[in-house]
Amino acid sequence: MAKQQDKKNKIHVKSGDRVFVITGKDKGKIGTVKKVIPSTGRVLVEGVNIVTKAVRPNPAIGVQGGLIKKEASIHSSNVMICCPKTEKPTRIRHEVLENGKKTRVCKVSGEQLDA
Repeated sequence: MAKQQDKKNKIHVKSGDRVFVITGKDKGKIGTVKKVIPSTGRVLVEGVNIVTKAVRPNPAIGVQGGLIKKEASIHSSNVMICCPKTEKPTRIRHEVLENGKKTRVCKVSGEQLDA
């Protein structure tokens, strides 16, 4: 059996980024990243991959039972960052500024993603 290595997956998006879904049932939708899960390489995007979940009532915490709709995570390879200038999906590159700080830059327009 092969040993599993404890490595964190390198994910190209961060929380708060506007992303474009490039594949799957929600292809073409744009949303904001709510949560990044590096251990599995998945992201939670607002308004994308809505699933219906059955919930049991729990009066102790005030939860009413029934069917609820919530977002499920999708793999980070299925999303691309949207350019802040053009609102179109784009690749990014990493640059080092004069003050030594690293930043992400849109390849098409040259717009900075990390303000």
